[in-house]
Amino acid sequence: MKTLKIIPQAGFAADNFIGCHRLEAKPEPEFRIGSVHYLNAAPLTRGIVSELVFTTPAKLAGMLRRNELDAALVSLTEVLLNDRYDLLEDIAIASFGEVYSVLLAHRQPLAGAKEIFCDPASLTSVNLLKVLLAERGLKPEFKPLENYAAAPEKDFVLLIGDRAIEFQRSPHSHEILDLGAAWSELTNLPFVYAVWALRRGIQNQALRRELRAAKHFGLETLEQIIETRAEFDEAFRRDYFEWHIHYHLGEDEKRAIKRFCELLRKHDLGPVFEPRYVS
Repeated sequence: MKTLKIIPQAGFAADNFIGCHRLEAKPEPEFRIGSVHYLNAAPLTRGIVSELVFTTPAKLAGMLRRNELDAALVSLTEVLLNDRYDLLEDIAIASFGEVYSVLLAHRQPLAGAKEIFCDPASLTSVNLLKVLLAERGLKPEFKPLENYAAAPEKDFVLLIGDRAIEFQRSPHSHEILDLGAAWSELTNLPFVYAVWALRRGIQNQALRRELRAAKHFGLETLEQIIETRAEFDEAFRRDYFEWHIHYHLGEDEKRAIKRFCELLRKHDLGPVFEPRYVS
């Protein structure tokens, strides 16, 4: 993979361009970048889609640990539980209140939960749910969900991303605990689900600029993303992007990360490392 330079040129597909500028490879040090296929990641990878490796959050974390990637849009806890990454400032997938795409579906009261089946793609959401339940004095066993088709059969199932959206929009007999809403009710803070984790020990200033430019382009063209993405329907996409998700990592989000670290330690879900932010 090659880093990108920008050459003015109009009339090409939006996902390969920033504004009216064509992205052209140039022979500089290569960066290996990973992301997820979820709808909520689309504004952060605008213009660089063809340069990315796409897989689940859990698999991205494994690739980072094996130094197979230089940067990845990963679950927050991958950064907090492994002291080997820098966290890129100003960019996150976050929510304040209901997130809609991170949920615990349950057919029985939470107090009776003995085992919870978890989306195998999830990392941060599992730890967030453990914290939320532990604050209520609950410590059920967590098991991997064998396949998504089995989700409606479970009394307690944790789902994330597009699978969570699909579950919620389909007929089901479960009550829904929205983890974003539950966190904000507990802390009066937003929650940060995913961040750009950068591998330490390499010169990556150009990579950081590229990722910031992709976010800027994505937010600048959010209306086009809403109108043209294939996932779900346009009315839902508009509601999701305008009301449920945001992409800044400001002081409130940093306070939320700090509080999450405190609760992870409180409930022995560590060791937990303070994030090291880079701009």
